[in-house]
Amino acid sequence: MTVEQKLERKIGSFQAITINMAQMMGAGPFITIPLVLSAMGGPQAMFGWIAGAALALLDGQIWSELGSAIPGEGGTYNFFKAAFYRRTGNLMPFLFIWSVLLATPLTMSSGAIGLANYVGFFLPNMTALQTKLIAVFVTLLAIALLYRRVSSVAKISFILWIGMILTVVLVIGTGVLHFDPKMAFDFPKDAFEPSSFFKGLGAGMLLSIYDYLGYYTSAYMGDELKSPGKTIPKAITWSIILVALIDLLMNIGIIGYVPWKEAAKSSNIGSLFMTKAWGAPGGIIITLLIIWTCFASVYTGLLGASRIPYNAAQDGVFFKSFSHLHPKLRFPNYSLLVIGAIMVVCCFFNLTTVINALMAVQIVIQFMMQIIALTVLRRNKPNLKRPYKQFLYPLPSIIAFIGWAFVFVSSGTDAIWLAFLWTILGILIFLVRNFFSHDGWPFGNEKKRG
Repeated sequence: MTVEQKLERKIGSFQAITINMAQMMGAGPFITIPLVLSAMGGPQAMFGWIAGAALALLDGQIWSELGSAIPGEGGTYNFFKAAFYRRTGNLMPFLFIWSVLLATPLTMSSGAIGLANYVGFFLPNMTALQTKLIAVFVTLLAIALLYRRVSSVAKISFILWIGMILTVVLVIGTGVLHFDPKMAFDFPKDAFEPSSFFKGLGAGMLLSIYDYLGYYTSAYMGDELKSPGKTIPKAITWSIILVALIDLLMNIGIIGYVPWKEAAKSSNIGSLFMTKAWGAPGGIIITLLIIWTCFASVYTGLLGASRIPYNAAQDGVFFKSFSHLHPKLRFPNYSLLVIGAIMVVCCFFNLTTVINALMAVQIVIQFMMQIIALTVLRRNKPNLKRPYKQFLYPLPSIIAFIGWAFVFVSSGTDAIWLAFLWTILGILIFLVRNFFSHDGWPFGNEKKRG
């Protein structure tokens, strides 16, 4: 890569934390609080948030070690390249990019659709098509704002982060002022009956982990971070801790004022909560802020996702056009436009039944395989410089692997089948591509790229 093609290192630790948090928060809690309450059948839903945070922190150690040791644009792509190339060539990096093409636009479009649903607070007679068109507009606006230098992007991310913090402060503050512990801890008689509790916990963890996703966004931007070996672990750990506290406090605060059975049935819990507490003005203000927060998630999600195909293309594993940088603004504009275009299409789908499938695909191809990648690198590259090392290795890796397996099984039969079929299809496409090119495992002498 020539000097002219290099990305600029402009993002510090605090900005990296804000980028992670903006991606993690988004529409998530304001959509999933009712779903977690329903899945777990009462206030014991708080244990779903706690268990999800614990899994995220364990997995965050894996991201921190890999991200600090192998910083660069692409995150997991780079980790798989380093760990699995000797045995299977570019198969695992290719499968990761393949999974990204399905999971990432759908995941981000959920934020756009969540935003559009909250617009329905002001326009209750909106049709389903109008809601989808609003989500498309949100996606196009995010692309337009990302079409600039990364230093400007970091400033915009900070402004969006401020709006997100104001939103959660208002919700948590209102919860404190109106808190009723008897209502918040109104557990059903069978709340902790083992079989039902753990079945609900799996579903609750699936939803809460969905809310935490994004704690690794900064790891996709290693070439744009100042001192990535220190910045990545710090950004990951602090963003998980802060968002976990925010989500738990919001969950307890809301059901400490709105009966959990009523909250579980709400489609716009944030607006319901603030309207109940402060009347129509409160509902209007919080709805506007939730819309702001949802947009922050879409914006930072596109920011991180656009860097993944870029790095793969730089290596020659993905289509070459994705490696193009804007000649003046120095960011991967083709990658951004393609990911954004796929996201526009995703906005026309109903994501309610797809979230489980998205999680299943990511768990198999990314999270569980990434734990294996760390183990392989520990064994095969013991001298690799590691600015951050997993504490108490391999215990966190083992527990995280079991945790991801538990969540995967809880995603349901349809989601598991989709993850399996999508992975098999990706393997077939990879093999056909290499067969006809005669340049790649297992049909040719694949040259290590990058």
